[in-house]
Amino acid sequence: MKRESMQTIFRTESIKFVLVGFFNTIHYYAWYLLFTEPLAIYYLIGHWMAFVISMIGSFYLNTYFTYRSKPSWKKFFQFPLTYLVNIAVSTSALYIFREWVGLDNKIAPLLAAGMAIPFTFVISRKILKS
Repeated sequence: MKRESMQTIFRTESIKFVLVGFFNTIHYYAWYLLFTEPLAIYYLIGHWMAFVISMIGSFYLNTYFTYRSKPSWKKFFQFPLTYLVNIAVSTSALYIFREWVGLDNKIAPLLAAGMAIPFTFVISRKILKS
Protein backbone atom coordinates (compact mmCIF):
# COMPACT_ATOMS: atom_id res chain seq x y z
CA MET A 1 0.00 0.00 0.00
CA LYS A 2 2.75 2.44 0.90
CA ARG A 3 4.54 1.68 -2.39
CA GLU A 4 1.38 2.53 -4.35
CA SER A 5 1.05 5.76 -2.41
CA MET A 6 4.66 6.73 -3.18
CA GLN A 7 4.13 5.89 -6.87
CA THR A 8 1.00 8.06 -6.92
CA ILE A 9 2.84 10.96 -5.31
CA PHE A 10 5.74 10.59 -7.75
CA ARG A 11 3.34 10.44 -10.71
CA THR A 12 1.42 13.51 -9.49
CA GLU A 13 4.64 15.43 -8.95
CA SER A 14 5.88 14.39 -12.38
CA ILE A 15 2.71 15.67 -14.04
CA LYS A 16 2.86 18.93 -12.10
CA PHE A 17 6.55 19.29 -12.96
CA VAL A 18 5.74 18.93 -16.67
CA LEU A 19 2.97 21.55 -16.36
CA VAL A 20 5.30 23.95 -14.56
CA GLY A 21 7.97 23.17 -17.13
CA PHE A 22 5.59 23.97 -19.97
CA PHE A 23 4.65 27.29 -18.37
CA ASN A 24 8.28 28.02 -17.52
CA THR A 25 9.36 27.30 -21.10
CA ILE A 26 6.82 29.81 -22.39
CA HIS A 27 8.02 32.28 -19.74
CA TYR A 28 11.67 31.74 -20.75
CA TYR A 29 10.83 31.91 -24.46
CA ALA A 30 8.95 35.21 -24.12
CA TRP A 31 11.93 36.79 -22.33
CA TYR A 32 14.36 35.25 -24.84
CA LEU A 33 12.43 36.67 -27.79
CA LEU A 34 12.18 40.07 -26.11
CA PHE A 35 15.91 40.19 -25.50
CA THR A 36 17.00 38.84 -28.90
CA GLU A 37 14.43 40.33 -31.25
CA PRO A 38 13.35 43.90 -30.38
CA LEU A 39 16.28 44.54 -28.01
CA ALA A 40 18.77 42.84 -30.40
CA ILE A 41 20.84 41.28 -27.62
CA TYR A 42 23.23 38.54 -28.76
CA TYR A 43 21.31 35.25 -28.59
CA LEU A 44 23.54 33.51 -26.01
CA ILE A 45 23.40 36.52 -23.67
CA GLY A 46 19.62 36.75 -24.17
CA HIS A 47 19.40 33.02 -23.44
CA TRP A 48 21.25 33.41 -20.13
CA MET A 49 19.23 36.45 -19.08
CA ALA A 50 15.92 34.75 -19.88
CA PHE A 51 17.14 31.59 -18.18
CA VAL A 52 17.86 33.35 -14.87
CA ILE A 53 14.50 35.14 -14.86
CA SER A 54 12.57 31.96 -15.63
CA MET A 55 14.59 29.97 -13.08
CA ILE A 56 13.37 32.27 -10.30
CA GLY A 57 9.78 31.75 -11.42
CA SER A 58 10.37 28.01 -11.65
CA PHE A 59 11.65 27.91 -8.07
CA TYR A 60 8.42 29.36 -6.69
CA LEU A 61 6.11 27.36 -8.95
CA ASN A 62 7.85 24.08 -8.16
CA THR A 63 8.10 24.83 -4.46
CA TYR A 64 4.44 25.73 -3.98
CA PHE A 65 2.66 23.82 -6.75
CA THR A 66 4.73 20.76 -7.68
CA TYR A 67 6.22 19.67 -4.37
CA ARG A 68 4.00 21.59 -1.93
CA SER A 69 6.88 22.62 0.26
CA LYS A 70 7.84 25.86 1.93
CA PRO A 71 10.42 28.04 0.24
CA SER A 72 13.51 28.98 2.19
CA TRP A 73 16.63 30.95 1.45
CA LYS A 74 18.63 27.72 1.64
CA LYS A 75 16.44 26.08 -1.02
CA PHE A 76 16.44 29.27 -3.09
CA PHE A 77 20.23 29.29 -3.22
CA GLN A 78 20.47 25.52 -3.77
CA PHE A 79 17.87 25.54 -6.53
CA PRO A 80 20.24 26.92 -9.20
CA LEU A 81 22.24 23.72 -8.74
CA THR A 82 19.32 21.94 -10.41
CA TYR A 83 19.87 24.12 -13.40
CA LEU A 84 23.61 23.62 -13.80
CA VAL A 85 22.98 20.56 -15.95
CA ASN A 86 20.01 22.29 -17.55
CA ILE A 87 21.96 25.40 -18.52
CA ALA A 88 24.91 23.35 -19.76
CA VAL A 89 22.75 21.11 -21.91
CA SER A 90 20.41 23.84 -23.17
CA THR A 91 23.21 26.32 -23.93
CA SER A 92 25.23 23.69 -25.77
CA ALA A 93 22.18 22.51 -27.68
CA LEU A 94 21.17 26.08 -28.54
CA TYR A 95 24.65 26.81 -29.87
CA ILE A 96 24.69 23.58 -31.92
CA PHE A 97 21.18 24.15 -33.28
CA ARG A 98 21.97 27.76 -34.26
CA GLU A 99 25.59 27.54 -35.43
CA TRP A 100 25.97 24.01 -36.78
CA VAL A 101 22.44 23.04 -37.79
CA GLY A 102 21.37 26.55 -38.79
CA LEU A 103 17.98 26.49 -37.09
CA ASP A 104 15.98 29.67 -36.77
CA ASN A 105 16.37 31.81 -33.64
CA LYS A 106 12.69 31.21 -32.83
CA ILE A 107 12.84 27.40 -32.97
CA ALA A 108 16.27 26.50 -31.61
CA PRO A 109 15.70 27.58 -27.97
CA LEU A 110 12.52 25.53 -27.69
CA LEU A 111 14.26 22.37 -28.86
CA ALA A 112 17.25 23.07 -26.64
CA ALA A 113 15.06 23.65 -23.56
CA GLY A 114 13.40 20.26 -23.83
CA MET A 115 16.62 18.30 -23.76
CA ALA A 116 17.43 18.81 -20.06
CA ILE A 117 14.00 18.32 -18.49
CA PRO A 118 14.53 14.83 -17.02
CA PHE A 119 17.74 15.87 -15.25
CA THR A 120 16.14 18.98 -13.82
CA PHE A 121 13.17 17.01 -12.42
CA VAL A 122 15.31 14.55 -10.48
CA ILE A 123 17.62 17.17 -8.98
CA SER A 124 14.92 19.75 -8.17
CA ARG A 125 12.80 17.10 -6.47
CA LYS A 126 15.71 16.18 -4.22
CA ILE A 127 16.40 19.82 -3.24
CA LEU A 128 12.83 21.11 -2.87
CA LYS A 129 11.52 18.10 -0.97
CA SER A 130 14.31 18.26 1.63
